[in-house]
Amino acid sequence: MPLASTGELVTRAAAARSAVPAFNVITLEHVEAVIAGAESTGAPVVLQVSENAVRFRYGRLLPLARAAVAAAERAAVPVALHLDHVQSDELLRQAPGAGFSSVMYDAARLPYAENLAVTRAAADWAHGHGLWIEAELGQIGGKDGRPALDAHAPGARTDPDQARDFVGGTGVDALAVAIGSTHAMTTRTAALDHALLRHLSAALAVPLVLHGSSGVPDEGLVAAVGDGITKVNVGTALNIAMTGAVRTYLAARPEAVDSREYLGVGREAMAREVARIIGVLGRTPTGPPAPRPSIPTSCPRHPRT
Repeated sequence: MPLASTGELVTRAAAARSAVPAFNVITLEHVEAVIAGAESTGAPVVLQVSENAVRFRYGRLLPLARAAVAAAERAAVPVALHLDHVQSDELLRQAPGAGFSSVMYDAARLPYAENLAVTRAAADWAHGHGLWIEAELGQIGGKDGRPALDAHAPGARTDPDQARDFVGGTGVDALAVAIGSTHAMTTRTAALDHALLRHLSAALAVPLVLHGSSGVPDEGLVAAVGDGITKVNVGTALNIAMTGAVRTYLAARPEAVDSREYLGVGREAMAREVARIIGVLGRTPTGPPAPRPSIPTSCPRHPRT
């Protein structure tokens, strides 16, 4: 089927008080596994290519992007492409021509005023070229080997009042919020600040995104969706599944040299993990749903695509 739009998938999820699963992909095996897992559940999905993944591929976006587009167009479920954690304006400008409907522009490392200014410029450019744009406020941590901030460190959590000003000042379509998760966690021990998430959900009229979801226990993910998260990013969990399966296969077969054998096993393990996570996100949270402001599908200044 034709490529789906991230903005449309997220808007539908927000209306249904659910969340869109978004998986970071590095290799073609990742792409195929995510689509296979999504097809097995009948759920829409977002394929995410990060700036780090582009750097790994010798700085070239198109080879993996074109493979992802080709696989997505043959999928039996809606699949959208998202360019993740972009800091390079040059890379941002490659997104529309490479099949991406959305981008996450990451200036969270900068002081607030600089983050707001450069994100506003990125959002203006993105909207002018038909892209839905996500940004980050607060420091989720764990990217590029950096440790997570202490829970009480300044800037380690997203402030609701500042977030309201940031969204209004930048015109972004979604906001990744820092509520206790960390990128690249290999243990599922992150404790989310659900009270803060409920405050953010009540304060903001844009969808909220959870990064670092691989480190969040299942019940935490279910509760986060109930409290207002509408897009859930997952990356490390797939790498754990793939690496574990490949290690086990090769340990039992030291004579193996055909990469198709062990990569196939890794791909199957990732597909199972994708299906499992989608199943978790589809569970109904206990307790009353968090109040959510209405989310416009478009506005004159910043159309959503």
